Amino acid sequence: MTDVSTIGLDLAKNIFQAHGGDAAGAVIFRRKLRRDQVLAFFAAQPPCVVAMEACPGAHYWGREISKLGHTVRLIAPAYVKPFVKRQKNDAADAEAICEAAQRPTMRFVAVKSEEKQASAVIFRTRDVLIGQRTQLINALRGHLSEFGFIAPQGPSHIQQLIDQVEDPSSRIPEAARCCLVFLIEALRRLEEQVRELDAEITARAKADDTAHRLMSVPGIGPLIATALEALAPPAETFRSGRDFAAWIGLTPLQRSTGGKERLGRTSRMGERTLRRLLIIASSAVVRWAKRKGVPSGSWLHRMLTRKPPMLVIVALANKTARIAWALMTKGGIYRAPTVVA
Repeated sequence: MTDVSTIGLDLAKNIFQAHGGDAAGAVIFRRKLRRDQVLAFFAAQPPCVVAMEACPGAHYWGREISKLGHTVRLIAPAYVKPFVKRQKNDAADAEAICEAAQRPTMRFVAVKSEEKQASAVIFRTRDVLIGQRTQLINALRGHLSEFGFIAPQGPSHIQQLIDQVEDPSSRIPEAARCCLVFLIEALRRLEEQVRELDAEITARAKADDTAHRLMSVPGIGPLIATALEALAPPAETFRSGRDFAAWIGLTPLQRSTGGKERLGRTSRMGERTLRRLLIIASSAVVRWAKRKGVPSGSWLHRMLTRKPPMLVIVALANKTARIAWALMTKGGIYRAPTVVA
């Protein structure tokens, strides 16, 4: 019997699908597995390559299966899709994963450790709370606008509306006031929880040497520094800072053909939390530069004089990502380049 070389595993909640192939790609077996059968099945298999689509649960299975002596490969779902033949089902998906893993130019996702995933939870939790806070703010704005109360945009101005609700002499109907108080209490609880998470993130940044060095880069504070440590794969995974910035999604889409280069908007095909944080930080740096000025002849000064502000913000985010990669791989702290007179 031909030995199995690669096993494609289509993950699910309860019923998994395994597809085994030899070194030439020929089918060795197709098998359905219940969740409690997966580890026992792979323990009985000879050491081989086990491929799965990258998802949160894939990292857990990758760690457990690698303990059994197998080589685990995680593939981005977008890279598996072209190998699905005709109809989509679990067996076809598992076969496509197996075929994709055997391509010599395939790119793989590094398996995250439990510590790495645990560090990322704080940022996912913070995003959820920020989203709920935004939802409550929008609800307060919408309800109070029905009674003629308007405040400028931005979370910093929501206190004006809260003061109107808490003022007994305001002309808000009592039937509405008693309900709006619940929204205000929920909003204050969320703000307190966000402050606690921010304090925890700041403490982690101060205790981590790499995060401390990253904070020497303009625009990178405790939040981005710890996010780079927690959400990004090991910096050694990337050949250059250009690859790291492309992984985040800070490079333009290409639609080039016939020798003509056509670049579009940013690809957004990476880690969206890091991309959002870097763009927000870059926008703050650009606003500060436009208000206070930057040294004449510097990179940022040249960009601001020639390019639209939003393009400069994305370019600065790309540049910041490359600098962060260099600091994570080579050590040291950021030193601003000297401007030639």
